[in-house]
Amino acid sequence: MEVRVDLRSDTVTMPSPEMRRAIYEAEVGDDVYGDDPSVNELEAKSAAMLGKEAGLFVTSGTQGNLVSMLAHCGRGDEVVVGDRSHIFTNEAGGASVLGALFLYPIKTDRFGFLEPDEIRAATNPTDYHKPPTRLLCIENTHNQASGQPLTVEQTEAMADAAREGGMSVHIDGARIFNAAVSLGVDVAELSAPADSVTFCLSKGLACPVGSIVVGSEEFIDQARRYRKMLGAGMRQVGVIAAAGIYSLDNMIDRLAEDHDNAKKLAEGLAEIDGISVDPDNIHSNIVYFNIPAGSGKSIAANLKERGILVNAGDPVMRMVTHYGISSEDIDYTLVALQEHFRAAVAA
Repeated sequence: MEVRVDLRSDTVTMPSPEMRRAIYEAEVGDDVYGDDPSVNELEAKSAAMLGKEAGLFVTSGTQGNLVSMLAHCGRGDEVVVGDRSHIFTNEAGGASVLGALFLYPIKTDRFGFLEPDEIRAATNPTDYHKPPTRLLCIENTHNQASGQPLTVEQTEAMADAAREGGMSVHIDGARIFNAAVSLGVDVAELSAPADSVTFCLSKGLACPVGSIVVGSEEFIDQARRYRKMLGAGMRQVGVIAAAGIYSLDNMIDRLAEDHDNAKKLAEGLAEIDGISVDPDNIHSNIVYFNIPAGSGKSIAANLKERGILVNAGDPVMRMVTHYGISSEDIDYTLVALQEHFRAAVAA
């Protein structure tokens, strides 16, 4: 059946007609020479929006996090991360393989927060038996905590604890604009406690590819060197950067629609026997919910027959709302799930 609803991730968004037009009309140049006007505009605009000195266009959020860790740290240094963070669980160990960095995981609470005392306890003293603790990485919103946004106060508390131990602070802000919209604060406030931030253009902002790293000019110079080392010195990449400029101008406020749809989805899921979810914990565009053990593949297969794509998690499934998903799509998905679980009970 033709795909009608794709809830696998917000990475599946398609550019709007206006964004496609911006791509088509993009001014371009050789970015390695610094000659691409669209890239230069996107980097400067991103830095200004997040309250930092400079920006760097990278191919993905994973690459943005990696060049940030490499720029902050030296070989053999330690990076403190959450044990449920994307950097620790879903970035292929790149920091360790490519940077010889030691990732030290600490407990992530169910809201994506890292307790300041846990951060302090993870900070190694000056001792040649131990790797120097150089960097704390925070994730906002937190994917595995159902897209929980971390507040300015929470971010400041974590950053203060890190700086007590001499650490720099990086925010994996793949969805930091979702956090800002959900909390009703300026994204620069959420970014202020950090030395560097990565955010994705290719998720809720609906661009076809790309992420941005922001920080001081000195930091971005180092990150740019590592981007080149990783083979990501791009040429006439303004054709992609133009989509990023459009998204920053036009796609941020509409994130609230995704959040409303996620809340509606969670509320509907909570009414289905066999599914467990707390709608009160849904504050952005990610919904995790519990299903009966061993049923994930059958649920995903049944939904696919109805034109609905989901990842077959088990016993926890995730659905993500995004540009292109309507309130009516949520209704259609909930009806399909209700029918699936009724049939499962009858069988």
